[in-house]
Amino acid sequence: MAEEAHSQVIDQVVQEALNQANVSETDLSAVAVTIGPGLSLCLRVGVQKARKTAGSFNLPIIGVHHMEAHALVARLVERELQFPFMALLISGGHNLLILAQGLGQYIQLGTSIDDAIGEAYDKTAKWLGLDMRRSGGPAIEELAQEGDAESIKFSIPMKQHKDCNFSYAGLKTQVRLAIESKNINAEIPISCASSQDRRSRADIAASFQRVAVLHLEERCQRAIQWALKIEPSIKHLVVSGGVASNQYVRARLDQVVKKNSLQLVCPPPSLCTDNGVMVAWTGIEHFRMGRFDPPPPAVESEDFVYDLRPRWPLGEEYAEGRSEARSLRKARIHPSLTSIIQASLQQQH
Repeated sequence: MAEEAHSQVIDQVVQEALNQANVSETDLSAVAVTIGPGLSLCLRVGVQKARKTAGSFNLPIIGVHHMEAHALVARLVERELQFPFMALLISGGHNLLILAQGLGQYIQLGTSIDDAIGEAYDKTAKWLGLDMRRSGGPAIEELAQEGDAESIKFSIPMKQHKDCNFSYAGLKTQVRLAIESKNINAEIPISCASSQDRRSRADIAASFQRVAVLHLEERCQRAIQWALKIEPSIKHLVVSGGVASNQYVRARLDQVVKKNSLQLVCPPPSLCTDNGVMVAWTGIEHFRMGRFDPPPPAVESEDFVYDLRPRWPLGEEYAEGRSEARSLRKARIHPSLTSIIQASLQQQH
């Protein structure tokens, strides 16, 4: 279904983007496209369109790592942002803590072991019967303002693991049990709930948000200490991804960062959620460094195999950060972006 939805609108979306920018394909210098990580069926729709455009107009093509794009878009907004810097990428599908040492050179300090924070927000919102039209995050954040964040003592995930990895599956279970014990019926939308029922829901939202974000804070604190050991000159923590538009999340992380004498850099919400600008900008960064592929043929052969990387790590794992609590499948993982770029640099020397 997702692939079908992509296919139906891709031509129109690309055309609209060109129209709004007041350019045509002949004005372009290159085409950048996300090649991973993600659902391969959806990635293929984008890559096919990008190759068709690049082939028809004889343009170089740049394959982009989706998570690198989230991290680098901050350099478009904040021109002072130089390498090395840290980035926390928080979305519905992924949580990632990285140390960016240079373009295409990343050390992975922590990653999600099971569910990402955005997924936990969305499920909690759904179970609380909130309005899901905008997605769960804004709905929870709004309702939490009415609740008592200390009312329910959810336990903080991964307390016993002294690393920077994230886990939200357990917190989701705790929330589900709390909702059941309070007899909250998600079939009844919050707008129709009694004031008592509304208060119960608000308490759960506030308590969930407090603990979900505490887990982020703890992981960031440890990651900053690790990063400063490797690169003492870092000055910034970039926070991007859909969840980074949550004001409560920003405020709490700002405190952690200030405590460590660093600065928080958050792109505006429109550039935090998935967007085309971040992919184009990442394309520009690599293009400037001479990292691109030659224009594809105008007509692709029938049996052409697209380079798609559904499971593609951004950087190499930091030695201290290797998690014993790993449930990540290791099969069919593409070599990391960092290792590929380092190999190509060595070939050039």
